[in-house]
Amino acid sequence: MSPVEPCYVIRGGRPLRGDVTVSGSKNAALYAVAAGLLTADTLTLRNVPEIADIGELAEILRGLGSRVEIEGETVRITTPTITSTAPPAEQVMRLRASFLVMGPLLARAGEAECVPPGGDVIGSRPLDVHFVGFRMLGASVTRNGANWRAEAARLRGARIFFDYPSVLGTVNVLFAAVLAEGHTTIVNAAPEPEVAMAARLLNAMGARITGEGTPTVEVEGVLSLHGADFPIVPDRLEAGTYLLAGAATGGDVRVTNAVPDHMDSLIAKLREMGMTVEANPEVGIRAIANGPLQAIQVQAVPYPGFATDLHPQMAAAMTQAQGISLVHERVYDNRTLYVNELRKLGARMITAGDTVIIEGPTPLIGSAVRALDIRAGAAVVVAGLAAEGETTVLGIGHLDRGYAGLQERLSALGADIERR
Repeated sequence: MSPVEPCYVIRGGRPLRGDVTVSGSKNAALYAVAAGLLTADTLTLRNVPEIADIGELAEILRGLGSRVEIEGETVRITTPTITSTAPPAEQVMRLRASFLVMGPLLARAGEAECVPPGGDVIGSRPLDVHFVGFRMLGASVTRNGANWRAEAARLRGARIFFDYPSVLGTVNVLFAAVLAEGHTTIVNAAPEPEVAMAARLLNAMGARITGEGTPTVEVEGVLSLHGADFPIVPDRLEAGTYLLAGAATGGDVRVTNAVPDHMDSLIAKLREMGMTVEANPEVGIRAIANGPLQAIQVQAVPYPGFATDLHPQMAAAMTQAQGISLVHERVYDNRTLYVNELRKLGARMITAGDTVIIEGPTPLIGSAVRALDIRAGAAVVVAGLAAEGETTVLGIGHLDRGYAGLQERLSALGADIERR
């Protein structure tokens, strides 16, 4: 361990209890920040999570001509003119959502050039859906060394079919289509709440989009967009992490601003595990442990199925369930990197292809573990909270990218956690 490497130290074995309010959605906020490139007016975003990824994307936008002001949970973006259509490769490769500048640059400047995006190493991130959409709108897409380049004198609406409902692909093509001439239909669009929010944001800026949140989205192109003042939806993945931490520790946790309609799959699985779950817009979501958790099977699939970004945290909670639990990963081919870290705490789990097999309940014992990506990091935190003794979590820069105020929120629920 480097003497200067920050870490979390968790003294586990304490049930989490109480209320917690989560930040705005990390993913939705990144989409919203990228949308700031689409207008010369000021776009004001509220309830933006105070995480490293927002700062990374803000730097990318500044290099493209934007003025970006970040004041706590408020972000203001003004882009009078596009001064560059090719963000620096070293910045793009640090952040998966960075590729979302392609659609706005293509729509507003007629060209865009970008290396493939970076971010967590959890599997391949094919770009074919983005390129199919751009080409159908009339752009030429070519490879220029390590960069992908798209250009079009004028985008025109089209009927576009996606081979699979790519979240980033849907958002990027929406960004391009809102300023295209004529009507665009996207078939097999991603229906995630964060994608639907991006569409509502664009409508608040003057776009004409219908069908958001469904597999078929309709877009009537407009000549330009204007500014807006818009709140980011609560983060369902952060909410799910706290609820699963409560489950793993035998606790009683309520996420006061969680949106139940966004979390049907997790609510169903918590109830299947034997938790009592109260869920409505007035109270948010409360999950209460009534006794030993029961083993279940989970399939991590695209929305509205169980979120792949909650798979590792669910697996950590399953170590405390009675019987054999299974998690089948259907989205990313390298999602299970967390397994070896949980084994260091005593978890009895193996992988079989894309399936994780977990035997429980397991008395976890504190040890030194590492956050290998954002959600794998959340998994070792959940396991550390359930473990007896002291757990040291290294690599917490990943957690800083996805969870604002993690230590403070967990401490408010009764966790013994400190950052060193």
